[in-house]
Amino acid sequence: MVGLATAQQKMNKLNEYLDELEFLADTAGAIVVRRFVQNLSMPDSRTYVGSGKVQEMAEFIRADEKIDLVIVDDELSPSQLRNLETELKCTVIDRTNLILDIFAKRAQTSHAKTQVELAQYQYLLPRLTRMWTHLERQQGGIGTRGPGETEIETDRRIIRDRIAFLKKRLETIDKQMASQRKNRGNMLRLSLVGYTNVGKSTIMNMLSKSEVFAENKLFATLDTTVRKTVIHNLPFLLADTVGFIRKLPHNLVESFKSTLDEVREADVLLHVVDISHPEFEDQIKVVNETLAEIKSNDKPMIMVFNKIDAYQWHDQSLDENPETENPKPSLQDLMNTYMAKENAPCIFISAKNKENLNEFRQLIYDSVKKAHADRFPFENFLY
Repeated sequence: MVGLATAQQKMNKLNEYLDELEFLADTAGAIVVRRFVQNLSMPDSRTYVGSGKVQEMAEFIRADEKIDLVIVDDELSPSQLRNLETELKCTVIDRTNLILDIFAKRAQTSHAKTQVELAQYQYLLPRLTRMWTHLERQQGGIGTRGPGETEIETDRRIIRDRIAFLKKRLETIDKQMASQRKNRGNMLRLSLVGYTNVGKSTIMNMLSKSEVFAENKLFATLDTTVRKTVIHNLPFLLADTVGFIRKLPHNLVESFKSTLDEVREADVLLHVVDISHPEFEDQIKVVNETLAEIKSNDKPMIMVFNKIDAYQWHDQSLDENPETENPKPSLQDLMNTYMAKENAPCIFISAKNKENLNEFRQLIYDSVKKAHADRFPFENFLY
């Protein structure tokens, strides 16, 4: 893996991004053997990193015959991709290509497959020359799940026609899904939102007694799943949506905006946070920015701090003694923290160990009841 520390992206941030990139690589099925990091004021226009670092990487790759893939943390230009592959004599993909590869692997429904294929073609269009020689030389593996495998499909005119066709198909599917949402009647809607791999699908299964696919991998859920859920005889619809991530490819954001219609039309959002993740505050910020982008940041929201079973205080006095474990806080301790005070209403739970679930259900019930009263004031007056 290759990363660049710049004036805008300091070394500590770069290490966090590379940790996430390694998780992405693991999700795609790759084994990471080494990281190459360089400090530059800005990326090299020719090879992203400097010539000396490229030579160092090339020597390392030649010394280990098992290495067949280089993953770069940022999106590369077509010329940077081509130059790096020429110098390293190895397949090179960027973060965008890696995420697209994972999405292509995970997509199950025609809606998700169409969205991913559209994003792939939009990524492929300016990279035709490089991508075609890449597919000729490499007959499989990460980054090669391209939408087409014949030479004629790399022709620009055909790809533009395909992009136009896919956009029309998405419009048709979106109309069908909008019709499905209307047919659900006047039931209140809740949507689970959050960073990828924070436990949204596990919470969905727990609340709705369904069997949505859940796995400790990034982007385990691509398709929006909606289930009828009942708490204290109060029915509502609960939706599980695709997770967000930093540096999400722009084409993918555009393609998947229709998937997030469930979020836009929700009455209440359940923002799930992995409190055990060291950078959970940054993840909250990424999710809030994405919600603002789709104009859904003004909806009633419950902050759900999940995975408290894996969360520990960081006691600086224990840093000198690494063998001593940091203490685990109680629920009351957590409710007294800044996290609870700055993110009210909120709840601290462990979906895996089923901790504090009765309080969680009660909080959802109160929120749904309030949203129902706001939407149907006359009905509440009668009953």
